[in-house]
Amino acid sequence: MPITTSAVAHLRLTVTDIATSRRFYDSVFGWPVFAELPKNADDKTREQLSFLFGGVIYNIGDNLIGLRPTGTGAFDEDRVGLDHLSFSLPSLDDLEQAAAHLDELGIPHEPIKDVGVAYIMEFRDPDNIALELSVRK
Repeated sequence: MPITTSAVAHLRLTVTDIATSRRFYDSVFGWPVFAELPKNADDKTREQLSFLFGGVIYNIGDNLIGLRPTGTGAFDEDRVGLDHLSFSLPSLDDLEQAAAHLDELGIPHEPIKDVGVAYIMEFRDPDNIALELSVRK
């Protein structure tokens, strides 16, 4: 019998520099933090939160997105693993506002594209991870 799921619980991206990635994701999305190691954590807390590997987990509604620092490597969507990560927006107006926000931050992005079933806008994070904003038609 197949496993029945209702949603993606969480996704974690590996990044080379957690401080750079935090600045990027905080400025682009402004998600609230779900879990991170407190600066003055005691040994018990450090052990309990060791699964974070010095990273952070953001809360984006019913889902969690984590960043885990690895210190090495570069993203390549043509290797086995992740191709890209797409986030849903409610309307084309929201997508246009997102493009303006990226422009204000100086983050390069592709123009908004009509791909038939949706409108999309593609851009990349500091580790070259392919990100997309999408509005279903």
